[in-house]
Amino acid sequence: MPSRSALPDLAQVPLFSACSKKDLQHIGRQVEQVEVPAGRELVREGAAGSQFFVILDGSAEVSRRGQRVATLGPGAFFGDLALLDHAPRNATVTATSPMTLAVLGQREFSSMIDELPGFAHKLLKGLAHRLREYDARSVQ
Repeated sequence: MPSRSALPDLAQVPLFSACSKKDLQHIGRQVEQVEVPAGRELVREGAAGSQFFVILDGSAEVSRRGQRVATLGPGAFFGDLALLDHAPRNATVTATSPMTLAVLGQREFSSMIDELPGFAHKLLKGLAHRLREYDARSVQ
């Protein structure tokens, strides 16, 4: 069942930054709340991805090539680009505690693009925002 507590987190996702409150509510209705135990690998580096995750509770470790690169907690998200393509994941994310996640699948996401007028345009704005942020960080 979707969690209303996921909605503020969705508003912070750069991909969704140009979406209206109504759009975010629609996305929130497509989100599935999932409980996972500590130690569960959520995504694997190099594997194709088709889900986006928002951490509602708990923590996870992000690793690349076997090296820890980050720790994520409530409000953090990962896998947003997997909604747009099936490219290999660029990191492994493993639960370091029991977690509650909001999960959005690519199929549900694609349906929203087809059903909601203007949604794709807003996503492109959000993606452009994300790319600008990345570009600004890489130049510094």
